[in-house]
Amino acid sequence: MPAERAHDSADFVVVGSGIAGLTFALSVAKRGRVIVVTKKDDAESATNMAQGGIAAVVEGTDSFERHIRDTLAGGVGLCRREAVEIAVRSGPGAVGRLMSWGARFSTEVAADGSKHFSLGREGGHSKRRIIHAADMTGKEIETALLSAVGSSPNIEVWEDHVAIDVVVGESAEGRRCVGVHVLDVEAGVVRTVLAPVTALATGGCGKVYLYTTNPDIASGDGIAIAYRAGVPVRNMEFIQFHPTCLYHHDVKSFLISEAVRGEGAVLRTLSGERIMEGKHPREDLAPRDIVARAIDRAMKETGDKHVHLDLTHLDPDQVRSRFPNICGHLLELEIDMTKEPVPVVPAAHYVCGGVAVDLEGRTDLPGLYAIGEVAHTGMHGANRLASNSLLEAVVFSERAARSAVDVFDNGTVVSPGAAGTEWSGREAGPVPEGVLIDHSWDIVRRIMWDYVGIVRTERRLEFAALRVSAIRAEIADYFARYPVSRDLLELRNISLVGELIIESARLRRESRGLHWMEDFPQRDDEHFLRDTVLDGGLRS
Repeated sequence: MPAERAHDSADFVVVGSGIAGLTFALSVAKRGRVIVVTKKDDAESATNMAQGGIAAVVEGTDSFERHIRDTLAGGVGLCRREAVEIAVRSGPGAVGRLMSWGARFSTEVAADGSKHFSLGREGGHSKRRIIHAADMTGKEIETALLSAVGSSPNIEVWEDHVAIDVVVGESAEGRRCVGVHVLDVEAGVVRTVLAPVTALATGGCGKVYLYTTNPDIASGDGIAIAYRAGVPVRNMEFIQFHPTCLYHHDVKSFLISEAVRGEGAVLRTLSGERIMEGKHPREDLAPRDIVARAIDRAMKETGDKHVHLDLTHLDPDQVRSRFPNICGHLLELEIDMTKEPVPVVPAAHYVCGGVAVDLEGRTDLPGLYAIGEVAHTGMHGANRLASNSLLEAVVFSERAARSAVDVFDNGTVVSPGAAGTEWSGREAGPVPEGVLIDHSWDIVRRIMWDYVGIVRTERRLEFAALRVSAIRAEIADYFARYPVSRDLLELRNISLVGELIIESARLRRESRGLHWMEDFPQRDDEHFLRDTVLDGGLRS
């Protein structure tokens, strides 16, 4: 690379190409040039893997109040009520917005000949309100949004680009985000994109754990990037483990949707006993934290490595019609879910905490927004209800877009040659000690799975903190010495995010929602009815 690198510039730069990032990009594209930076091909995202659907009140016997009440109950006292009300009341409009971009959802014909949404039901919801496209809702939404993006002359998508850090400049008003440094993996160079608005839409951090339903790109990049820039994070201890990830030696990260239990499937031990019977009034449709802990407890009691999800009592034709993608994929693995139980195990699925934002997606750093799973709006509290995440992503990405357009319209400009914005780190290239990177990856993820998982103790968290801190020191040395590579960048991020999860968990000395401490098994509203906040910028 030459010593003087030309800057790329845009009016808006979006890091991530899932439902949040693409919604934001489409919502601002009429006002200026948008660059969407994405780590692999543009269709790889958690959105694309989402099977369930989007929760919204569109049926006459349902109500906004019921959806709000269900969400608040699931969040165990930590939901931000205003965020919940905004999202729920905006639900029908969000669905309409997705349909205007080309998304098509499953419908059915009523006895009177009218056509309406075919609604599913999932854990924690008191009514059928899950709008879906069979069991491929995420793929339907992602395909529609990508098509709309491809038709927009103002949006440019950069595939195979990994964000390194945001660019922070100084203005008369103080520190401000003025863009982002990214690694162009294919070209092997570091590029700098300057823009008055940067939106982080990088999704979650499931790859911090050994077993996850998330795609390989979910390494917590946006959380780490924002934190290094001095932005606080909130409630990182609340990691949702999906109860039913396929357990199979040839397949990783294949989710068996909660909608399967919504249609009547039940969880059993390998000896056939009902796991959720008597554990919760809604049994197999209890909130995910309760179901995941019950499975974890059953596995520990029996010593089994997995449990069974049983649909064999349901009508085979209805199962195949409702879940064509799941049925087809399992048949390829010689599992017929209409005739035999499916082996499943809990796996890291969703982070309910994230980058601290307001109700317009703004962070504490002017010019920087966070949207989707990477952000903490307060909607999910201590436990996310199924299918509320796609709803949150659309609603708050559109709100963030309106705020970002105001920034643009008010004349905030970043000079293409802004001083002090050059990348000052190592250039891109192969890592000479790749085995060290691979080994550290394995250690961090194993520590998080074994000691910071579904059930925690103070001793386990103390051990995890010591080990991850030592590994992070090694990674900092790698980063200072070795060329920049995707693997090194992701390792740097998962180790930091792991540390943030551990520290947040150690601060919450109670059990609530997704955070279960054997040392403190009771909920403590007197001391912990509040968010856990870690101020940003304390670690590199």
